[in-house]
Amino acid sequence: MINIAERHKFILSRLYEKGYVNVVELCKELDVSGVTIRKDLKLLEDKSLLYRSHGGATVQNPYTNDKPVNEKEKIRREEKNAIGKAAASLIMPGDAIIIASGTTVLALAKHIQPRGPLMIITSALNVALELNRFHEIEVIQLGGVIRNNSSSVAGPYAEKILSDFSCSKLFLGVDGIDVEFGLTTTSIAEAHLNQQMIAAAQKTIVLADSSKFGKRGFGRICRLEEVDQIITDKGISEHMVKLLEDMGIEVVIV
Repeated sequence: MINIAERHKFILSRLYEKGYVNVVELCKELDVSGVTIRKDLKLLEDKSLLYRSHGGATVQNPYTNDKPVNEKEKIRREEKNAIGKAAASLIMPGDAIIIASGTTVLALAKHIQPRGPLMIITSALNVALELNRFHEIEVIQLGGVIRNNSSSVAGPYAEKILSDFSCSKLFLGVDGIDVEFGLTTTSIAEAHLNQQMIAAAQKTIVLADSSKFGKRGFGRICRLEEVDQIITDKGISEHMVKLLEDMGIEVVIV
């Protein structure tokens, strides 16, 4: 049996290779008990070498904090722009779509060039203003309480109106994507509104740069099984792509 130093070296090597480790898998690979692995992870976390999460550990802090939208716009701008451009190519004339809030879906809005009539429902004030300049686009702005950090609305008024619509596609931005926990955002009110958006759309398309993987926000939107497609950048690991594709999710890398 290998000693504790060798176990820790193996765990960290696997962690940096994949971005996260799973307790069950480590038990099999190292032929030790779950208790032993959890103690190892605790010791490594105490040394600030990893972050423990449910069922394993990650190389980065899995919990994300809310930031104002003007700060978020400056982060990974090139990646968001490329993701938005790819997402815009999926919009067809005559589509009725939902666009949620966030800086990546705002990048999508900036790339939309209508080739025919479109119906767009959005919770984001900045998205509505961006698209209102097109005569071909009918914009429905959801009402409710405005969240300053996201320049978007949330709450029962916004949720209620969604029950009257059936749309072809939902373009959804998120704060975190965790294989076990699912899609998350930092606002529970926004998470609940996003759930209603998913119910009103035939296809859910998530726009997320690679830094969102392995992260968790406070409010869970849904399990990954409810997602049809994810558009992200080339920073995503091959291991994560395989996990998502094994779930039946189409992954588009830009």
